[in-house]
Amino acid sequence: MASVDARGLTCPAPVLKAREVVEKEAPGSLEVIVDNAAAVENVSRFLGSRGYAVSDTAEGDLFRVLGTLEGEEPLSAVKPAAAKVIEGEAKVLVLIMSDRMGTGDDELGRKLMVSYVKTLNEMGPSLWQLIFVNGGVRLTCKDSPVLEEIKEYEKAGTIILSCGTCMEFLGLTADKGVGGLTNMLDIVLATENADKVVTFS
Repeated sequence: MASVDARGLTCPAPVLKAREVVEKEAPGSLEVIVDNAAAVENVSRFLGSRGYAVSDTAEGDLFRVLGTLEGEEPLSAVKPAAAKVIEGEAKVLVLIMSDRMGTGDDELGRKLMVSYVKTLNEMGPSLWQLIFVNGGVRLTCKDSPVLEEIKEYEKAGTIILSCGTCMEFLGLTADKGVGGLTNMLDIVLATENADKVVTFS
């Protein structure tokens, strides 16, 4: 079994270290030791994308993520995230970096962002991913004024992701109410694979 000690490393270093071992050694099993919940989810998703069956265990403040290869060798590239995109439709990624829109008046900015998120369904099947970073992750938490709308987007097939580092930094990981956690590597790859990226802050 190969092993990666990623304790003390921030996003996306645990995933990058795991990827390096997978690509160089193609181990049948790989254990990655991390010390935060965001890294557990990010590493688990990466290993799953490479054809590993994944489980994790907690030991105090540490987590052990174990990947066991299901095929003869790891997949050579990350599988595209499943989505509702219809053939011929553009894949639009919306990157939301704040819980308010624009500058000037915070209350107005929050109202504008709520209105914007509620209106995203007008994109139809083109709305491929919604990624929330920095203060934008608050919109995916349990007390979000648009939580139900985001849940509906997810049910319809839109990929919903929040920056794990942002959640940890703001102390909101336990309050996540919808979607998964992501890391900077995944965000970079998503922006590369999208046909169009819309950014709001």
